Amino acid sequence: MILIYVLMSWVPSVKDSFVGELLGKIVEPYLSVFRRFIPPIGGILDISPIIALIALDFLVSGLKTVLNAFV
Repeated sequence: MILIYVLMSWVPSVKDSFVGELLGKIVEPYLSVFRRFIPPIGGILDISPIIALIALDFLVSGLKTVLNAFV
C-alpha cells in the first residue's frame, strides 16, 4: 500500500480520488512517524517511505523469528 501511495503522488488527480484518499488515511499515520525524524533531502526528496518499508520488513522478520521459536 505504501508503494502504491507513493506512486500515486506523481499523479495528483489519482491521489484526490476516493481510492487515493482511502490509502492516504491508512498510510499517512504510519509515514508521519518517520517524517517527524527524517527531513526531505534538499527539501524535495522524501525518503521516509523507504525507511518505513525497511522498518516494516524488520518488524515482520522479527515477528516470524519469535513465532518460529514457539513452533
